[in-house]
Amino acid sequence: MKKIDMLTPIGILIGISMVVFGVISSGGMSGFLAFIDVPSILIVLGGVFGTLCVSFPLKQLKNMGRVGKQAFQSKEINVEEIVGTFVHLSEKARREGLLSLEAELEQIDDSFVKKGILLAIDGVEPEMIRELLEDEIAAVEERHARGRSMFEKAGDYAPAWGMIGTLVGLVLMLKSLNTPSSLGPNMAIALLTTFYGALLSNLFFQPIAAKLAGKTEHELFVKEVIIEGVIGLQAGQNSRFVQAKLKVFAPVEKQKLEEKREHVREA
Repeated sequence: MKKIDMLTPIGILIGISMVVFGVISSGGMSGFLAFIDVPSILIVLGGVFGTLCVSFPLKQLKNMGRVGKQAFQSKEINVEEIVGTFVHLSEKARREGLLSLEAELEQIDDSFVKKGILLAIDGVEPEMIRELLEDEIAAVEERHARGRSMFEKAGDYAPAWGMIGTLVGLVLMLKSLNTPSSLGPNMAIALLTTFYGALLSNLFFQPIAAKLAGKTEHELFVKEVIIEGVIGLQAGQNSRFVQAKLKVFAPVEKQKLEEKREHVREA
């Protein structure tokens, strides 16, 4: 089940708040309003969008919002629960055979787990199971990398468009030196586009790309755990052996807690 990943909006809000605080504490509300410049915003956002249109096909760009949404969602993937599931399945498989696991598939939501168990039930060789599942992992990794690349590129383009806006503002300023009233607005465009480009890149695009990369890494890690569990099932390994093999994938803190519990039981 997916929940809201509160750290993403909180982090963005903290970053914006620090900038606003710094501006207002130095220049008051009038200083804050001086940082609002629509032409500068349009140069950066329009420029980034234009370069993304050049860089990526329309089909991929349509998914940018859906991909970015993943950074604000948290899907609970509990490694300990997966280990427990495979321990249970291995016990049943040793008692009743692999075919008995078909009845358990209805209670499993993860399609990757289902696919692995079905391959084991069908008697596919362990090497072939591993190859098929790892091919799926590679496909997931590539798909996620394509989606993430749009935010990585936007993070690269935003500062560049900020500099382009700065050059535009400087050219306009130099051409209007004889008109003092226009120097202020042109200087604002020159400076604020760089500010907007750096802010968007370092507080939005690049952090979202990093968050997506972390989520992908964790998802692939979990899938590797699942592969090991499926191979153990197919090989008919003892449930204790399956548990010992998969437990190494659990967080270190969880392993220490389990060890303490085992010592307490033995005492």
